[in-house]
Amino acid sequence: MNPVIETILQHRSIRRFKEKKLDREKIEMIVKSAQAASTSSFIQAYSIIGVTNQAKKDKLAELAGNQAYVAANGHFFVFCADLHRHKVIGEMEKENLDESIESTEKFMVALIDAALAAQNAALAAESMGLGICYIGGIRNDLKGVKELLKTPEYVVPLFGLAVGYPDQETDLKPRLPLEHVYMENEYQQDRQKFEEQLKDYNETTSDYYRERTGGKRADTWTGQMAGMLGRKSRMYMKEFIEEQHLNKK
Repeated sequence: MNPVIETILQHRSIRRFKEKKLDREKIEMIVKSAQAASTSSFIQAYSIIGVTNQAKKDKLAELAGNQAYVAANGHFFVFCADLHRHKVIGEMEKENLDESIESTEKFMVALIDAALAAQNAALAAESMGLGICYIGGIRNDLKGVKELLKTPEYVVPLFGLAVGYPDQETDLKPRLPLEHVYMENEYQQDRQKFEEQLKDYNETTSDYYRERTGGKRADTWTGQMAGMLGRKSRMYMKEFIEEQHLNKK
């Protein structure tokens, strides 16, 4: 197994970091690694905001649901879907690009570009011995995040990435079995087999939580997902996105 694959397979979320900031060299290397990710048609429809101001980090932690590790880490990145620069490009080139920029397709391109860049950044950080944790909680209040980070129209902050020197040991969380995720030639339509795989995975996750908590938890994955998806959250999102002139067509 080569070092890259080993790093990927050892991924786990870190939520407690040492009080040590990342130096400029590491920050720039992480960003350059993000920029090296694939991008659809060279559009590069994302931006990364590094939050160094402690008051802003504290506020982001509050907006994200009072997650302490948003405020206490080595560096905090916010990945944004960004078609603002492409709006500017249209004005520079005297072309009306609004119909294209405001389409669902280009919004999807921006989301995918940002996600690919972020995963490159995460892998680069972990390869340097740093820990990371993605923070989707900033979407709890994107209006507040937008005001705090002063993002213009055509820009949507998608998620944060807390990076730092780990101050905890965490276990690898078991993923779905490969045969449930990877299919060849067509989507698996055998419902009985599909449910059997989920039930097997439920046993795996229950064992994981039971061991991790000394028997205090024994959650199944399907139970977790049903509970989480049964609670409506961030239902304002469609309206917010359209207010940024994205995903309108």
